[in-house]
Amino acid sequence: MKQRIITAIVAGIPLVLLVMVGGLPFTFLSIFLAFIAISELLKMKKTAYLSPPGIIAFLLTFIIVMPDDWYDQIFIYSNHKIDFFLFALLLLLSLTVISKNRFNFDEVSFVLMSSLYAGFGFYYFYATRMMPEGLPTLIFVLLLIWATDSGAYFTGRAMGKRKLWPEISPNKTVEGALGGVLSAVAVSILFQLFYPLFDFTTAIMIAAIVAVFGQVGDLVESALKRHYGVKDSGQLLPGHGGILDRFDSLIFVLPILHLFHLV
Repeated sequence: MKQRIITAIVAGIPLVLLVMVGGLPFTFLSIFLAFIAISELLKMKKTAYLSPPGIIAFLLTFIIVMPDDWYDQIFIYSNHKIDFFLFALLLLLSLTVISKNRFNFDEVSFVLMSSLYAGFGFYYFYATRMMPEGLPTLIFVLLLIWATDSGAYFTGRAMGKRKLWPEISPNKTVEGALGGVLSAVAVSILFQLFYPLFDFTTAIMIAAIVAVFGQVGDLVESALKRHYGVKDSGQLLPGHGGILDRFDSLIFVLPILHLFHLV
């Protein structure tokens, strides 16, 4: 516990400051976090960073996470990032032939899905902060995620009896999950009383979506780690694991909120 608290303070203060500052420093932070996330995924798969699939994964992640105006200025002959995604797909499929199937279709899928997961997750982390009301919106979502985690933990400890999904995360309970949702809704109402960012109906809807899909994102990361037989996604944050361990809910939730135009 002591190690977790020290890490939270040492890593949390610079993160909060960069969130507050925004602009170019926050853009670089988002790119850095996306790079760490894709490196953790490649390490789980035991794919070398400097192998052709590893290099393609890093490049594709960078192209996805970079700001749109950067993309427009650098790649003036390309209309959309999907162009590079399709090019990467064809290149990776070609590698299955060149390697005589030592690099196979499943690994092609892993590279593409990992790049999308890390790239778009942190792209929307950046995009949310750069909105006109980006700072309070991002703080609102972060508070909802923390409220969900805390509510689920304490409710599960106090009342948890029915396992939520023991094959993936044996400690999570149905009661804890419901407690997380209620905690997020309560925090959203309190936030609205002090800073009316949305109308109450929208705020509660966002809280419910964040709480539910934030927990799904956590389970997705747990399933991924269980599949590859690792305890944590990385060791960057002692006592907390890796970047994916800490941001799994956030990078799952933000694309969904943008998809439904709720932020």
